[in-house]
Amino acid sequence: MTVKPYQADFLLLLVAISWGTTFLLVQKAVDAVPVSTFLFWRFGWAFVLMLPFAWRRRAYRDRHTLGAAVLLGLFNFGAYALQTYGLTLTLSSSVAFITGLFVVMVPFLSWILFGHKASRPVWIAGLVAAAGLWLLTMQGELRAGWGEVYTLGCALLFSLHLIYTGRFARRYDIVLLVTFQFGTMALGSVLLSILRGESLLLPHWGGSVAAALVITVLFATIFAFWVQTSMQRFTTASRAALIFTMEPLSAAVFGHLYGSEVLSTLQMLGGGLIVAAMLVAELGG
Repeated sequence: MTVKPYQADFLLLLVAISWGTTFLLVQKAVDAVPVSTFLFWRFGWAFVLMLPFAWRRRAYRDRHTLGAAVLLGLFNFGAYALQTYGLTLTLSSSVAFITGLFVVMVPFLSWILFGHKASRPVWIAGLVAAAGLWLLTMQGELRAGWGEVYTLGCALLFSLHLIYTGRFARRYDIVLLVTFQFGTMALGSVLLSILRGESLLLPHWGGSVAAALVITVLFATIFAFWVQTSMQRFTTASRAALIFTMEPLSAAVFGHLYGSEVLSTLQMLGGGLIVAAMLVAELGG
């Protein structure tokens, strides 16, 4: 299958929007159940649903494929865990902004690790997107503490996940990469629940928890990760990072439309800068 870069970017944009529009659902769900419990059921069910498709492929016996999938799962789960701990220690606005800094980390790390030099438009777009993220997410001053340190680690791991996803997707089976990545994240959630002393049993299945699980498992997990892994073969990690800054923007817009959240003028300006950054990267490329 051959996909043009702009087509891949458009599908990645759909992934970012799907993650952003489920943010409000997940936020309500984790008010009712522990984060580790929700993550376990989200990625555990995704693993179970994908396993029959993966099991038919003989490549699952290849230790290199499994190793790549586990590494991606560790990167992603470590990012989720550090972000969760960061949220317990600092402002959610700080966490949102620092996590979004992966947009400028990705081209730098790609150059350090593999010698991939990003074009000037991509660097400019990254800085513009970072400025837009600041205006969109920051409602107070940026603090300096362990919460910020944990979140910076989260941004670093998200960057590595993005870079290695593009690299591994060109070498290994997509279905296996996605499936066993889910399995790794489910096991990581078990470990997190033990460390935090949280139960993996859901207290109830009704209401917001059930809706959030169904939607996130099918759309924000299976669909989103499969599309991300497939499409990163046809674009660069730096461009993908810019596209994924649409996640906090779509979360803000969705929260405004359906969660009665008020967007300030500065937040709308920040959203405009993020969109402008994407256009700079696309047209510059």
